[in-house]
This record gives sequence, C-alpha cells and structure tokens, in this order.
Amino acid sequence: MKLSASARRVVEAAERLAATLGSDPNHTVAAAAMDTAGRIHEAVNVYHFTGGPCAELVALGVAATAGAGPLVTIAAAGDRGRGLIPPCGRCRQALLDLHPDVQVAVPTDDGPVLRPIRELLPDTYFFPDADARRIVRLDGHDYEAVATARKTTTVRHDGTIAPGPAIFFFEGDFEGDEAHRTLNGTVTAVERRRLDDGSTVDQLTFTVEVPE
Repeated sequence: MKLSASARRVVEAAERLAATLGSDPNHTVAAAAMDTAGRIHEAVNVYHFTGGPCAELVALGVAATAGAGPLVTIAAAGDRGRGLIPPCGRCRQALLDLHPDVQVAVPTDDGPVLRPIRELLPDTYFFPDADARRIVRLDGHDYEAVATARKTTTVRHDGTIAPGPAIFFFEGDFEGDEAHRTLNGTVTAVERRRLDDGSTVDQLTFTVEVPE
C-alpha cells in the first residue's frame, strides 16, 4: 500500500528526528507512531550491551504515556542518512501483540510502502492476553455514511477482525480536522464468504456510536 498523506507525516517525523542524532553511538534509530487522533509520538532507541530497547518500543511507551490508545501507523529511520528502516523481529512481535492493526512503513525498491504488521510476521504466535483494542480502517469518504448508519457493513480480506468493540478509523488525503476521524463502535457479526475464484473474504457488520 502506497503512503497516504498522514503516513508520509509519520515517515518524515522519524527521518527528521533521526537526522538530529549525530554520532552518538547510544542513540542510532528514531521512530514515530501515529494514534487514532492523528497525534505523532516520537522516540529514539537506547543502545546498551544488556539489550536496550529499540526506538519502536520506546515509541510505544511514549504513546502509552500520552494516553494514545491503539496506534495506526509507525515508522523508524536510521541515523547518518540511512533513511527508513524496517523493524526487527522483536519489535514486530511486540507490535503484533499490542497494536495488531498497526501499519508499518517499510522501504522497497519503489519507495516506502505501508504493510500491515501481520504481513511482516506471518504464521506467528499471538499473545491473546494483550487485550489490544482493535481498529477497523475505512476510507475517509465513508465517514458520513457510517456516522448516519447508511453504511453498516464492510469487507476484509485478512480475516483478523472478530466481533467485539472497535475503533473505526477514517483516513484520507484530507487537510486539517478531516485528516483523521474516528468513531467508537462494535463489530456485531463476521460472515466468511467464498468468492468465485476460490478465495474468501469476511463481511463485517457493525454499529457505531452516533456523534453528537
């Protein structure tokens, strides 16, 4: 998935912070993470021979300290002009357990793209006791239809959302207050359907709390 305007903000924040690290061997990677309110939380790694935390893990702590809730996008960048870098295995596992719907910016030959965290760590163990709040991503143009209950279903191809409470996150290439909108709601049912080509999709039925 190509970067949206908000995802580019996250990558730029990580790269901007990484550029300030200089030659300090104890802090060599910067990370930035966006929450559902569009706030960006920044952090750097703490290198130590005993196993200091990566920048992504420090960013999770910074976001939690700010009461951020679930994160929607995260990116890391290396010092000395290394640019965007992918997360290590430990960070991938922590992100999957604590923020299972986060999308991660990673470098490719065609430029940075977003990957769902599950794609970066397939067939892995999942820690169910993390009790992470789920996010259902929707296009920003769907906000009014969902908020007025004209749209109550959506289709997902990854099969990871189960019935229960969720944050409905609307994202688009908008400016100002419309760049990120959220609604609290509940996924009331998930129906798996088989397509003509043999693949399957999940149809989610949901309700949301109508904004005042």
